[in-house]
Amino acid sequence: MTDRNGGAEPQRAEEPAEERRSPAGRRADPLSSLDPVAAYERRTTRIREEIARNRRGEYTVPTWVLALALAGVIGLWILVLYVL
Repeated sequence: MTDRNGGAEPQRAEEPAEERRSPAGRRADPLSSLDPVAAYERRTTRIREEIARNRRGEYTVPTWVLALALAGVIGLWILVLYVL
């Protein structure tokens, strides 16, 4: 496929039939959330997708880790300036 400017559009992978969502963003079958097997499959699918993203280098560091690192650096800086 091409876009208006003649460039190639990136192709998207089709979602599996059981993962398709309604226009409102919710699952089409309200009882699927109560099925433990379906919930297990959704969870393992999400975990596999996250691992694949991380292996491609699309990972992000959580904000709390960055905040903790910043607090540690500032704490060490204060320690060096005023205690030592």
